[in-house]
Amino acid sequence: MFNLQNTVSVVIGGNGVLGGAMSAALAEAGSKVAVVGRNMEKANAVVQQIEAGGGTAAAFQADASKKEDLEKLLADVLAWGGSVDTLVNASGTNSSTPFFELEMEEWDRIMDVNLKSIVLASQVFGKKMIEQGNGGSIINISSVSSTTPLSRVFTYSASKAGVNSVTQFLAREFAQEGVRVNAIIPGFFPAEQNKKILSPDRIESIMRHTPMNRFGNPDELKGAVVFLASKQASSFVTGSFLRVDGGYGAMTI
Repeated sequence: MFNLQNTVSVVIGGNGVLGGAMSAALAEAGSKVAVVGRNMEKANAVVQQIEAGGGTAAAFQADASKKEDLEKLLADVLAWGGSVDTLVNASGTNSSTPFFELEMEEWDRIMDVNLKSIVLASQVFGKKMIEQGNGGSIINISSVSSTTPLSRVFTYSASKAGVNSVTQFLAREFAQEGVRVNAIIPGFFPAEQNKKILSPDRIESIMRHTPMNRFGNPDELKGAVVFLASKQASSFVTGSFLRVDGGYGAMTI
């Protein structure tokens, strides 16, 4: 049921901490994985890790906020793997700038990485999945702050709320074409984009609202991404949000 043999997965942001773990998970399940990022050194490191474990992967460079980059990426992935079955939108950036100090340049940068990239990638890769006629899976990476706005990360929270809206809209739009669109809502995982906001008092506050009383381990996202990628396991799942948050959502209902 969780076998992804003979599939090709594209992980945009696959060179990051969480994206790298999800790339590895898809490869472990048998998928060929295109690891996509702007930093090729990090992307190649993820590929090497996958290959060391017996998987198949290749690194691709692209700026996901530019449609021309994504169109070239699609062509390159098709030349390499022959199809596109799963798209994981895992690009992300953050900032702790107070609201009254927020400049629109920063707003635009975060929105481009976190939200615009998902819209563009879904246009480019979603269209191809529909043309292929075999269905597919688009998996967006949201955040607990998308449903419970958190202080100090105003733009990030707004962008992730947008991710949720886009996910549900596209799920409805693509359902009859057999392309499923879902989102994973991670809780707090130490990653590059949130290091700047994890002060000691912030960590204490997070733990008070996390029943498991710890941060997540990136490997704990592996099961969620493989489940949503598998046509057999999640064939009737679309427009859904799978929370991997240590109980954070249960505390904020």
